[in-house]
Amino acid sequence: MFVFLAPFAKVPLRESVGFLAAYQSAFAAFDLITAVLLFAQYRILRSRALLLLAAAYVFSALMSTAHAMSFPGLFAAAGVFGGPQTTAWLYFLWHATFPLFIVGYTLYKDRAARSANGNARTGILCAIGAAITIAAVAILIASGDMLPEVMLGNSDHHSKLVVAIIAWLSPLGALWQLWRARPHTVLDLWVMVVLCVWTADIALAALLNGARFDVGWYAGRVYGLLASGFVLAVLLVENSVLYARLAEKHAQLEETSRQRSAYAEALGEALDDLEAANGDLRAFVASLAHDLQQPITTIISFAQVLKGQPGAAPEANARHLARIVSAGQWAQRMIKALLEFARLGQAPLHKEPVDLNDIVAEAKARVCGGDDEVRIEWRIGPLPTVEGDRILLLLAFVNMLSNAVKYTRSRERPMISIRSGPAGAPGRSMIEIADNGVGFDMAQASRLFKPFERLHSADEYEGTGMGLANVRRIVEKHGGRITAQGHVGHGAVFTIVLH
Repeated sequence: MFVFLAPFAKVPLRESVGFLAAYQSAFAAFDLITAVLLFAQYRILRSRALLLLAAAYVFSALMSTAHAMSFPGLFAAAGVFGGPQTTAWLYFLWHATFPLFIVGYTLYKDRAARSANGNARTGILCAIGAAITIAAVAILIASGDMLPEVMLGNSDHHSKLVVAIIAWLSPLGALWQLWRARPHTVLDLWVMVVLCVWTADIALAALLNGARFDVGWYAGRVYGLLASGFVLAVLLVENSVLYARLAEKHAQLEETSRQRSAYAEALGEALDDLEAANGDLRAFVASLAHDLQQPITTIISFAQVLKGQPGAAPEANARHLARIVSAGQWAQRMIKALLEFARLGQAPLHKEPVDLNDIVAEAKARVCGGDDEVRIEWRIGPLPTVEGDRILLLLAFVNMLSNAVKYTRSRERPMISIRSGPAGAPGRSMIEIADNGVGFDMAQASRLFKPFERLHSADEYEGTGMGLANVRRIVEKHGGRITAQGHVGHGAVFTIVLH
């Protein structure tokens, strides 16, 4: 395009002050937006090179505004300020000084990437102050009478050529300096494009043309506007790409955070389960050591008696053997209870809708027989349907009702009631099992649901102490909870909350 336009640079065209107003306004706006984006990058990177480049665009915006205000016939017949040479000299000082900022940018970009000390706002204010000061000095010089004539009205003076060549060499020198400063960033490459277009602007609008409003004059300003927009476009694209990457990384971080939260929650639940299992194991080891010691001691003691009395009467031997068998059966029951407790901890849940009315009816049929069915007064209200494992829930209610029957057997008029009620949370059901049995001391309530713990001796009430431990494990596997209230001699109330 430059080669095509150069031969026609001196062809006069119609004067258009409106074109100049639009050009200067767009030029100043582009430069100011570019400066703002560069200052924003400086706040992040703290690179002095970016600070100098931003100051260059502040200076360019100020000179563009001053150039428009001094142009004859745009805002005033002779311009708002200055004389007939002011506009031309502002153009040359503007186009010769801007590349000097680029030289500074080139020198600083090879130094430390970051300025470790200092406040970003202070650096920005200093850069803006320096740009304003340099622009003010240039405007004062251009407005005075000390500079030679370069214009004769709208036509060029013969001395303009020398000034134009000097101004034209300035961006070429900056371009050469930046080209040597390798490696180049994307911003470096586009700044070099700006300098190339800047030289084309000066060549068409000052070297090859002959007056204002000819082809070279108009073409040079179009080139200048393109140069002003190049870096702005690159910065806008880079900001858009960076914002898109930032949004993508933010989404990835949120997803990672959600996954970590889920992992942490699952790990917390696993640790809670492990702690509960460890607690059960500690209680089991202590209780098992104590409870198995009794039948083993019995077996050993009566075996030694039989060994020491080879001529004893058959009746005595039969009694000793009965004791040994009874102790062995007791140990066997405890081992079976232990195996069942371990199986409950490992058994997977097969959830389905379970009608607790059917479960309670079947459990009642299993634990009642003979006199128990006749003597006990059962008060069973309507019960809900819950999501759960039918087999495990049946085992839980068998254990609960078995305990209730066992501990009310000594009562003259035993009574067991089962009812449901609101659990205080949506989607949950509360089932209450109450009896008028022997009850328990609330000070001992913490022992109720521990493996092999019994609040009454085995001579008073049969059992291994595993029933309520199994019930608790089943309820907790269903995401529920079980609590107990009791009074010695006045029965007990067990409350189960399920989904």
